[in-house]
Amino acid sequence: MAGRLMHVLLVDDEPAICKAIAIALTRGGVRASTATSGEAGMAIVRSDRVDALIVDLRIHDMRGDTFFELAAGMQPHLKSRSIFTTGDITERAQELIEACNCPML
Repeated sequence: MAGRLMHVLLVDDEPAICKAIAIALTRGGVRASTATSGEAGMAIVRSDRVDALIVDLRIHDMRGDTFFELAAGMQPHLKSRSIFTTGDITERAQELIEACNCPML
């Protein structure tokens, strides 16, 4: 990655959360892309290399774990470079996150 910034894709259907996290990442020297839907996020994954993902477990058009699996299918390095965010504290949410073997915020 010499000569280029790390590219992090944030997928969350709440625009204010996308904006806040993107600002923090940018200030940290990271290239941040945001998507407020799973489909918009997939368009970025299809067209550009993404070094890491931050994915909300609940996106209005696609579950976060489904997005993660699709994105990692196209860019396999994302399997070990992804984090889930969620306000969902249900047992089912925990099971989904554990099945993906990713950390959660």
